Amino acid sequence: MGDPSPHNPKRITYRLHPTVVIGKFIGLIKPYFKNSKPKIAKLNGLFLGLITIFIFALPVYFGLGVLFTFLHIGIYAFFAVIFLKFTICIKLETDWAKAAAKSIASSDLDDARKYAHFSRRNSQNLTGPQITSSVIESMAENLIDFKLSPIFFYAFFGVTGAIIFKAINTLDGMVGFRDTEHKDIGWFSAKLDTIVNYIPTRFATLLIIFVSFLIGENYRGSWRIALRDFSKTPSRNHGWPMAAMAGALNIQLEKPGQYVLGEKIDELTPKKILTALKIRNLTILLFILFTLPIIWIIRLFFFPF
Repeated sequence: MGDPSPHNPKRITYRLHPTVVIGKFIGLIKPYFKNSKPKIAKLNGLFLGLITIFIFALPVYFGLGVLFTFLHIGIYAFFAVIFLKFTICIKLETDWAKAAAKSIASSDLDDARKYAHFSRRNSQNLTGPQITSSVIESMAENLIDFKLSPIFFYAFFGVTGAIIFKAINTLDGMVGFRDTEHKDIGWFSAKLDTIVNYIPTRFATLLIIFVSFLIGENYRGSWRIALRDFSKTPSRNHGWPMAAMAGALNIQLEKPGQYVLGEKIDELTPKKILTALKIRNLTILLFILFTLPIIWIIRLFFFPF
């Protein structure tokens, strides 16, 4: 099915992707939990979050349990792999990063602006360096939400753990905002997302610094900028990998009116996107290698699926 690309919203593979389904479910039931009284709205937000998590996690847990217990291990593995992959997005972002770099290099900014989608900003008037910044910011931020955190929770809690994380992350993306409409009903989802991403974010930052050392980038700058600038973003978590990436690449990442990370030592060129992609890929690989012992121990002594 691939990753859910918003450029093709009418495709059946997009409409049936669990991330999209979870988002539509939240949008469908959200109006029933709204309330003008802040305390009641916060309580409703708690129920909104828990209902969403249980609605999607329980069928996966019991369904895979039945497959593992009563059918062939190969059948269980087939469905388990598919559900786990649904929680992880790598190829779509990779394709977009390479396409953005190619378009910027050829001065086709109209095409390049299509790939600033993940950064949640108006891309209409973005320049080449601004598009480069937005793509690198997105890769650093999404490294946690769409890759490492699902793997982390899979390691400890199996496929169901990855699905639970995906539900929490989607809740945060749907209602976890600080505007008037969502600040009360979305408080639980926002706080829960912050909590579950806490460890993966900081571990990923250390890996980015280590990978920068391995491939000859500015690992000292990565460490220094991460410590200095991590708190400049609205998110308590995502500032860490974004600042570490900026330091490693000797660049300045900026979302106008919200934050500036790093130092403008080098220019924001398309090559920086490809280098950031290399750092991202090696970070994912090392993260998987570090979690393999956890996966083996949990499956051997606690639960097998």
